Amino acid sequence: MTLALIDYGAGNLHSVANALKVAGAINVAVTADPEVVATADRIVLPGVGAFGACAAALRGVDGMVEALERRVRGEGAPFLGICVGMQLMADAGEEMGEHPGLGWISGRVRHLTPGDPTTKVPHMGWNDVRPAAWHPLIEAGEAYFLHSYAFEGADVIANTDHAGPIVAAIARDNLAGVQFHPEKSQRYGLAFLERFLEWRP
Repeated sequence: MTLALIDYGAGNLHSVANALKVAGAINVAVTADPEVVATADRIVLPGVGAFGACAAALRGVDGMVEALERRVRGEGAPFLGICVGMQLMADAGEEMGEHPGLGWISGRVRHLTPGDPTTKVPHMGWNDVRPAAWHPLIEAGEAYFLHSYAFEGADVIANTDHAGPIVAAIARDNLAGVQFHPEKSQRYGLAFLERFLEWRP
């Protein structure tokens, strides 16, 4: 099984690759090659930074979005977006202007506005992951978050709380995304990645 971990200059690739290997992935290809992505059995899109910069960087890799559309949307390869990689699945992001996402799951990425104005942003550190709907990838537990913007929209399978509910995970068909960082979430994160590697959507 080949797992393509997409390198577009906007992810914590080393840590994610190591976590995937610890979780049981045998053949992790850290790649910016659309041809590798187009034939991968599973695909992971990480992301660290601003939505617009990440979206531009992904589109800046010639042929990458087309390869993702074909392999993920057309052929049904299991896909995981992590942090901004999850946010890019949305229709648009509102960080430093409006920027188009991949449009795979209906929703927008907006600035966090906690119900308590004394609550700090970014949302950083360990927090509960609370299932909102049954899904084979998600179990209740604690994971590590670091973000100032959050997804609002459809297909929510888990939430967390930061002076109000925040989407922690989304999924539909062969698509899944998590706002938390599995590679920083120790036992919970490794167990999540193990489930992703075994997932047969």
